[in-house]
Amino acid sequence: MAKRKPSPRRPRHRENRPRQDEKTWLYGLHTVEAALLNPARAIHRIVLTEEAANTLAESLAAAEELPRPRPETASRGDFDQFLPVGAVHQGAAILADPLPPADLGDILSAAGPGALAVLLDQPSDPRNIGAVMRSAAAFDAACVIVPDRHTPEATAVLAKAASGALDRLPLVRVGNFAQIMAQMKDAGFWCVGLAAEATTPIAGTAKFDKTALIVGAEGSGLRRLTAENCDLLVRIPISPGVESLNMSAAAAIALYELRRGIDVGG
Repeated sequence: MAKRKPSPRRPRHRENRPRQDEKTWLYGLHTVEAALLNPARAIHRIVLTEEAANTLAESLAAAEELPRPRPETASRGDFDQFLPVGAVHQGAAILADPLPPADLGDILSAAGPGALAVLLDQPSDPRNIGAVMRSAAAFDAACVIVPDRHTPEATAVLAKAASGALDRLPLVRVGNFAQIMAQMKDAGFWCVGLAAEATTPIAGTAKFDKTALIVGAEGSGLRRLTAENCDLLVRIPISPGVESLNMSAAAAIALYELRRGIDVGG
């Protein structure tokens, strides 16, 4: 087990609250199912085709214990009245409030041995963020952390790409990224950054008690200060003819390798 000297005590950071405060239509079977079963999600309307209602029958029954409105039956054509053109809704949509902000301090306090967390440096594409959340949920990450500034809101596009992970995994918006990394180190996390120029391959990375994976934007990668605050920089070996992987693909590969290392080492 790798050891690191404890960092000096740093002030706790208070996360910024989401700017979005309006009700949002979310759609897609997996997205709607996860939202229905999430007690933290306030839902105002549930609109389903008969086929979707049958598919979600078990989840609808389980959600009866929560304050949920009665589902409305609609035809596929009815969804065009309130969803964007071309939305792949699969016959299921809900009108919901944004999720309440997650408390990073509580998440870090609850993180036990083998915990994983993901930090996205300068994410700009909601589909990429959603896809990262889907991978993070698949590999049992504790949370996904994004900078509040310039990061897209948790829109229907992000939620659809997350395929239910938005309601299963905290998406934490924060202010100063360097301060958050310091807070995570204080909580026992090792900060491992993905960087094309790194000499250490991600496969076979030393097992840490808790790991925070930091992924930068495609092309630009990690910002200089973010990279400098990492405990270790690693790379994903790819063909010289390919410049880089996008954020979600890189995160999925790295999470697999880190989780595999934890499972083998544990």
